[in-house]
Amino acid sequence: MFEQAVIAVQNKAGYARLHALLDAAFDLRDVEVVLHRVARNGLRIRDFERLLDRGFFGGEAAALYRSLPVSDQALTRERYLQLVEELPGELRQRYFKLYASY
Repeated sequence: MFEQAVIAVQNKAGYARLHALLDAAFDLRDVEVVLHRVARNGLRIRDFERLLDRGFFGGEAAALYRSLPVSDQALTRERYLQLVEELPGELRQRYFKLYASY
């Protein structure tokens, strides 16, 4: 049976701060603001690095992400995609175009 290897976080402070920003953006009380901004800009919700560079998760998020080692960046992208997929079905349906892959 397949078991995913555990990857240790190397920059714990930067990683925790960035994940706190992502968690805040995906808080159910505020996530619709982010989804609306993404839609208004014609972007896709799974395009994490483009959203990061455009400041959707706060001004410091891009710098934090770039300061992380590659393994921490990969863990962050995985966490982000998990947050995107865990949104309630009604929000995903309402913002269907953000989720559609063209």
